Amino acid sequence: MAEVVITNENFEDEVVKSDIPVLVDFWASWCGPCKMLAPIIEELAKEYEGKVKVGKVNVDDEAELSLRFNILSIPTVILFKEGKEVNRLVGFSMKEDFEEMINE
Repeated sequence: MAEVVITNENFEDEVVKSDIPVLVDFWASWCGPCKMLAPIIEELAKEYEGKVKVGKVNVDDEAELSLRFNILSIPTVILFKEGKEVNRLVGFSMKEDFEEMINE
């Protein structure tokens, strides 16, 4: 399953009401580290299909969500379980870091 585009409008349904954990990547098209992270996020979406939903929030399009979750630098990846933030990684990280975060 490909990543889900998350917006302020669908955040409640896609993240808060999700019955599986949701990994959300806050990114922007002009961000170099975000571009480097994109293939890793794609791989995670495929490998954890059915176990973890993977979503992306474009911070330029979704300023309200960025403010709500205090996104001060990108990429920022947040893991939500039962609609609540349980972990966060800021900046470029390796795939293993995300796997560790998911498996905790």
